[in-house]
Amino acid sequence: MEFLMTLKPFFKCTIPKHWTPYIRCIQPRHCCNLSNTKETSGEKRNTVQEFKSQLSSGPTLQDFIHGLPVRKTSASDGQHSHEQSYFSEELGNSRKVFFETYGCQMNVSDTEIASSILQSKGYQRTGNLSEADVVLLVTCSIREKAEQTIWNRLQQLTAMKKRRLKTHAPMKIGILGCMAERLKTELLEREKLVDVIAGPDAYRDLPRLLAVADGGHQASNVLLSLEETYADIMPVHHAPHGYSAFVSIMRGCDNMCSYCIVPFTRGRERSRPISSILEEVRILSDQGVKEVTLLGQNVNSYRDTSEEQFCGPDPTQLSRGFKTIYRTKRGGLRFSDLLDRVSQIDPDMRVRFTSPHPKDFPDEVLHLIAERGNICQQIHLPAQSGSTEILKAMRRGYSREAYLELVENIRRIIPEVSLSSDFISGFCEETEDDHQQTLSLIREVGYNVGFLFAYSMRKKTHAFYRLQDDVPAEVKRRRLEECISVFREEAARVNSALVGSTQLVLVEGESKRSAKDLCGRTDGNMKVIFPKEDVAVHTAECNTAPVNVGDYVLVKILSSTSQSLRGRAVSLSTLKQETLPRQELDEHLASDATMIENSP
Repeated sequence: MEFLMTLKPFFKCTIPKHWTPYIRCIQPRHCCNLSNTKETSGEKRNTVQEFKSQLSSGPTLQDFIHGLPVRKTSASDGQHSHEQSYFSEELGNSRKVFFETYGCQMNVSDTEIASSILQSKGYQRTGNLSEADVVLLVTCSIREKAEQTIWNRLQQLTAMKKRRLKTHAPMKIGILGCMAERLKTELLEREKLVDVIAGPDAYRDLPRLLAVADGGHQASNVLLSLEETYADIMPVHHAPHGYSAFVSIMRGCDNMCSYCIVPFTRGRERSRPISSILEEVRILSDQGVKEVTLLGQNVNSYRDTSEEQFCGPDPTQLSRGFKTIYRTKRGGLRFSDLLDRVSQIDPDMRVRFTSPHPKDFPDEVLHLIAERGNICQQIHLPAQSGSTEILKAMRRGYSREAYLELVENIRRIIPEVSLSSDFISGFCEETEDDHQQTLSLIREVGYNVGFLFAYSMRKKTHAFYRLQDDVPAEVKRRRLEECISVFREEAARVNSALVGSTQLVLVEGESKRSAKDLCGRTDGNMKVIFPKEDVAVHTAECNTAPVNVGDYVLVKILSSTSQSLRGRAVSLSTLKQETLPRQELDEHLASDATMIENSP
């Protein structure tokens, strides 16, 4: 009691009058014998409930901080409730943010998500680095070379920051994405190059992190989440001319391939609710987007369990001959369900997806691709190696034979399919015979497009702890060069088979080499270059019109290389107004081309 009397003058000078009821609630606490307690259990409950009610509407943290403004709002019971947000609604105050994006398409999607979050807080995105108040690098950590590129860029940006005029607000530099999660400590300590660090699951926290940085402190958040999908955030799409857009459908990866850092930088798999994805695709369709690419680290392992009715007992079906290191998953709407619904939103919008894992191509996915005219007949099928022994060391979950059987099944169901792949040269303990098996696999399959790299050991991975990176660097380089050479030979052979055919091309813009040419991509994702000239209008072939970015155009293929096709546009066209079976669509395109060529 004496203690409370001592505090009484303090309360008088600091506590608002409307707190009087709460001060009265403070009673001295005496030690007593339970036998002397006469209060009933009912009275105790009433007292506890009364105290909880008073506590819920009582003082909060900001009331104890001297000079902190208190915002009052009227409560439903007529009393005042006190609310204080940490930051104002217009935190960015029109400050300009410049993004540089490195790595995969998922990083492009992450850039759009981060941009949307900052824009909602008053920041403005700029494409001019010199006028930026904040520079954010969205980074990749999959290879050492990618990380070294970022370190070099940070040195350049820091020099620019030091040269900035004193009359301007200090420029802030931030690292987002996989490198942020992997190298948080080094990024913060190495020459103080970075003000803000945000991992792939921490983009919602960017406004707070930048506010802390404005106070002169470094700020970071690299916590991974088991739930974050950014499903409620509409990305700010910045695709060229708005003809194409990426739509993220899931995040993280559970495969735990021994060479891969992704599970450690992006966390476990979690899929975005299907309703959210469909809503975004509808909005993009309304905006005139002609092509969407569904994105994920393991995109075709998509599994929506957000609603109870989706959570059945059926196990996930894998490609025949494939297995996983994790327990079979059950229930949920699968990738085939999503692909089916997305393709029905706009039959005149192409649908692609990347990056898949070969294990997740059950027949229902393949049949759907074959049947729907607007789902592209192009499949990315990362092999990584042609040797069963190396595939086992990589923990890929399949053998060379199982992979080739899958390729055969794909081509049986989708005869005109275009295949692309990933390969790693010089993985741990790879022998010359293993390398030769990879070369023979490339020759046997025949891909249109490939992404080939020398192995780069990553910390935290299974290989880092259990395997030896024992292939010399010069051997890795030589094997990589041989793989690239064979890959180009086979791609040239595959592409030459398209000469004389008519391809439906979505126009992307001018060719990089000549403003007189246009460039676009086929259904199979092959680059096509053709002269910029007026062509016949599909609905009235006697009339002509210029070809614009975002148009579909029929192009007669006249020549090919390992990397592109060349041709001449013969007619503007569209995907069918209603989804046709693939065979009908192919016949329709062929008849259109014949009609145009035979017209006087």
